[in-house]
Amino acid sequence: MGKERKFSWGSALVGAAAATATALVISSKPRDPTFHLISIDLTSFKLNFPVLDAEMILTVHVTNPNVVPIHYSNTDMSIFYAGSLLGSAPVQAGSQPPRSCQLLRLPARLNGLPLAHHAEKGPRGRREMVLDSTVDIRGAAKVLWWDHKFKVHVDSHVIVDPVFLDVIDQENKSKLEIFVQ
Repeated sequence: MGKERKFSWGSALVGAAAATATALVISSKPRDPTFHLISIDLTSFKLNFPVLDAEMILTVHVTNPNVVPIHYSNTDMSIFYAGSLLGSAPVQAGSQPPRSCQLLRLPARLNGLPLAHHAEKGPRGRREMVLDSTVDIRGAAKVLWWDHKFKVHVDSHVIVDPVFLDVIDQENKSKLEIFVQ
């Protein structure tokens, strides 16, 4: 009735190669990196009459969930309070290995004038301050011998205790855009 078929090593190898390629494509799908503000450390106050300007270090935990290393260029993170630009923090160029986490320490300089202007309008005695920040990080991910350029846009909404500079709550949204060459 049925014709007996012989086992073919060639067919088995082709099938195994196809399964491996499919698994590789599925696992290498680009994923958005994650960002989490760990701490804010005040380093200095500078009198800029009638208000004080502040310098601080922002410690940010960054996760690269992708299967390829990334390299990124210099950029600046803008920090806002009540819609007014409060200051910025430079992000130095660097790289990050695949599927890894690292801590970035970003020096930030904040202008006290917009903060003082909005503080007089705000509720008295409130122990939280809402800060927003945005940053666009541009770089490349190397896959085999091709560099795939990307841009990550990050929006952060952070609630901070203004007295102790503790991070009370935060929401970070990142959007990865890959440029096809």
